Amino acid sequence: MSKLNIIDQGSGHFIVDGDLTFASIDKRTVNSLSFLKSSKEVSIDLSKVISTDSAGLALMIEWIKYCRHNRIHLIFKNIPEQLLTLAKLSGFDKSSHFATYVA
Repeated sequence: MSKLNIIDQGSGHFIVDGDLTFASIDKRTVNSLSFLKSSKEVSIDLSKVISTDSAGLALMIEWIKYCRHNRIHLIFKNIPEQLLTLAKLSGFDKSSHFATYVA
C-alpha cells in the first residue's frame, strides 16, 4: 500500500500521488477538502496514482460535489484506466469530469 498524498503545484494545480483505495483513504482525507478552495479553477492530475478501487471513485465524486456546491471549476487529468472503468460501470462516465477522458 502506498500512502495517499495531494501535492500542491500552485495556481490551483494538484497531483495525487499514491493509492486511491479503501486502505489509503481515511476520514481525514475525505474531510480535508480545503485544498479545493485554493482557486476558482482546480485541476487534479491523477497520473501518479498507483492503485485504485471504488473508494477512489467515491472520493472523486465527493470532490466534484464540493466543487459544484462552491462554484469551483474542477478538471481531472490523466485518469487511470481502472477509474475510468469504474466510472463507466456506475454510469458516471457521462459526467463532464470524465467525458473528455473516456476512450
